Amino acid sequence: MNDNRYAVIMAGGKGERFWPLSRAERPKQVLSLVGGRPMLAQAVDRLKGFIPPERVLVITNASLVDISREAAPELPPENIIGEPFGRDTAAACALAAAIVKARCPNGSFCILTADHVMKNIPLFQQTLSEGFDQAETNASLVTIGIKPTFASTGFGYIECGDELDAEGGVSFFKAERFVEKPAEEIAQSYVDAGNFFWNSGMFIWSAETLLKSLGMYEPSLLAMAETMMAVVDTDAFGSKLEEEYGKLERISIDYALMEKADNIVTACGTFGWYDVGSWPALEDHFERDDGSNVVIGDGKLIDATDNIVVSQNRLTALIGVSDLVVVQAENATLICPKDRAQEVKAMVQLLEADGGYGSVL
Repeated sequence: MNDNRYAVIMAGGKGERFWPLSRAERPKQVLSLVGGRPMLAQAVDRLKGFIPPERVLVITNASLVDISREAAPELPPENIIGEPFGRDTAAACALAAAIVKARCPNGSFCILTADHVMKNIPLFQQTLSEGFDQAETNASLVTIGIKPTFASTGFGYIECGDELDAEGGVSFFKAERFVEKPAEEIAQSYVDAGNFFWNSGMFIWSAETLLKSLGMYEPSLLAMAETMMAVVDTDAFGSKLEEEYGKLERISIDYALMEKADNIVTACGTFGWYDVGSWPALEDHFERDDGSNVVIGDGKLIDATDNIVVSQNRLTALIGVSDLVVVQAENATLICPKDRAQEVKAMVQLLEADGGYGSVL
């Protein structure tokens, strides 16, 4: 086990697409949507035997620190870091680099998220291990790409060039460009081309390489990281973080760095990867009844097909309907066609703007 290697789990999302089960004070990363345990806990579990708990960090919203510590009690409390406000993924990556480098000057780390599901954990860990080797040996920015199984319009894509020489069993490619979520016709052309991967949002790099790269393309993030390095694990950390984050603009790591740098390598992830991003994603993880319905909780259906039903502590009954998402949770109910489930986020934003629905958000 390499003592210079860390893992950083991003867990700051609101989980708006899983409303009404997910709420502001209980987002999806602390819910047991699949797998019987909170998704954050499963993200930590996937690292067992590879990176010890004392070198696993979680970056979340400051308001979610306590509930995140409850979901992942094996982690040291100081390893769950709360951002005072969201500044998107580039700031979180820079902050992680500051913490890792302050604790281990030669440290490297992977960026993972708390809302993915992996099937083959040994292969996942092997991919991380060989990715660390690439990042440390060649000062590369390594991203994990997933070979697309369909023309998804919900993921960004990475166009890859030549395959690189590698000693292990994982394939690595020179990353040529990152592209945003495409229209369906363009997505299909990417799948047909064969050299495009889904952008999983997982990365591996040394702290030194990441900070140097940010200095080239986003100097404000390097400045924040250098300031924070001096106060890591001190009483001044929280107040200084709020001060420094207040100076930053929101920007993703893709925009800030990955679309600009020329030292990016893509590892081909073949370990079975699922992004649990909206209600229809649950169909990949639960058995269906005779009508091809997924029912979680207490549901009764007559002449109903291809529905997703989630019902907490009450009976939900469906008759003669198809292709719906129906979610009963506490004091709110959601009903929508499955093909419009992405619009749940828009509903949450509408409720927030209305102002009279604080109890259901």
